[in-house]
Amino acid sequence: MFFLQTDLIAADSVATAKVTQTVEQIKSMPFEDALEFVTKGLLDFGWDILIAVAIYIVGRWIVRYLDRLLERIFIRREMEVSLAKFIRSFVRTALYVIIIITIVRKLGIDTSSFVALLASTGVAIGMALSGTLQNFAGGIMILLLRPFRIGDYVQTQGVEGSIKEIKLFNTVINTVDNKLITLPNGPIVNNIINNFSAENRRRVDLKVSISYGDDYDVARQALLDMIAADERIEKDPAPFVAIGSLGENAVNITIRVWAKSSDYWGIYHDLNEKIYKELPAKGIHFPFPQIQVHVDK
Repeated sequence: MFFLQTDLIAADSVATAKVTQTVEQIKSMPFEDALEFVTKGLLDFGWDILIAVAIYIVGRWIVRYLDRLLERIFIRREMEVSLAKFIRSFVRTALYVIIIITIVRKLGIDTSSFVALLASTGVAIGMALSGTLQNFAGGIMILLLRPFRIGDYVQTQGVEGSIKEIKLFNTVINTVDNKLITLPNGPIVNNIINNFSAENRRRVDLKVSISYGDDYDVARQALLDMIAADERIEKDPAPFVAIGSLGENAVNITIRVWAKSSDYWGIYHDLNEKIYKELPAKGIHFPFPQIQVHVDK
């Protein structure tokens, strides 16, 4: 800021010196020459004014044309409304600043100090709002890249729920127990995002433990019958039922079926309920943790 103030003072001193020199030059001229000099200067200045007005009119037309062009492009690409408005506003402001600097330079005014002032102001604002700008940049990345949309069920930053609203600085998530949680966009972009709604299909994984000594073939056939009876479960890929591992207290059966993402939780809970009710009727037991003790007399 010190150097900026020094430049402004120096530019003001130079301008004052030029004016003083011009006035002294006019005083030293004969009346006819002074009148001709002033008249020529006024004509040149008037011509510069006309050119400046023309630059403003043409520049304003270009700004409006580009603004309408961007609006049509954003509508065609279905860009988020808040992001589209921000980009259009930013482009308009930047173009008007360029037009003003061009007009001022055409009028013979030194613009170096003005440009330096804009640059210093931008740096100062950026340093003061570094965290906010990070969230703002994250919001733009989310709206452009679309890792999730409104209504998607996601897990990020240790929070899981449906996306309720996407803003430029933060994202609002509605949890399954109907709590609204607002997350800053900066950390969201820089961390893992698990979007459960991104794909149309999901795999439902279950694990069933049966007792040692139970008939595995009977248990497997019963599980396949339960799966076949549920019309929401897809036939391709075929359902997978097999022994996943032999645990300390049980035989662990792995179940994998595919279904629409919207049916995931319904199938998950319904299968668990059917397994609990129907397997015991087939003579299958659910084991408890147990310890075998041998007594040596």
